[in-house]
Amino acid sequence: MQSTNAWLSFDGSVGVGSCLMRILFCAGLFTLAACQTVAVPPDTRQVIAPALAVMAAADAAPAGFPGTFGFEVMRADFAGPRLFLSSYPDYRDQRNLSVAIDARAVPKFRSIYGEDLKAAFIGRKIEVTGLARRQRIDFTVNGRPSGKYYFQTHVRVSDPAQIRIVD
Repeated sequence: MQSTNAWLSFDGSVGVGSCLMRILFCAGLFTLAACQTVAVPPDTRQVIAPALAVMAAADAAPAGFPGTFGFEVMRADFAGPRLFLSSYPDYRDQRNLSVAIDARAVPKFRSIYGEDLKAAFIGRKIEVTGLARRQRIDFTVNGRPSGKYYFQTHVRVSDPAQIRIVD
């Protein structure tokens, strides 16, 4: 009778060398399997720059263009109770993207960012999720439309969760 620490091979014969080879082969497979990398899906969220948002909103008019838009706030102004955050120092610039924070949302924003919302946002990089839509702005003379107008692109915000400060 042969040694008891030998294994049977597929053909029925007993051999220590074939047993050792199988062990080494299996150990190699397990080592390779442990080194395998797992594919991580890429971040498919795309942040859209103001110039692209303005063009996309113009192309989609009057419906608007949904997305997440990112820019550094260059200007912040109240127009009545509504706060506007602008991507350009001149809010009339056709390349400007304005975030229009609804009057009802302003108190919520103040509870998060403090009383001085203009100071809280100017110079900060933000990402805002919503619908970029062209808004017709009429020039007025003595409170009446003059017949001349231009377009601004606005993203209306009604919830603080729509805006994220990036830096």
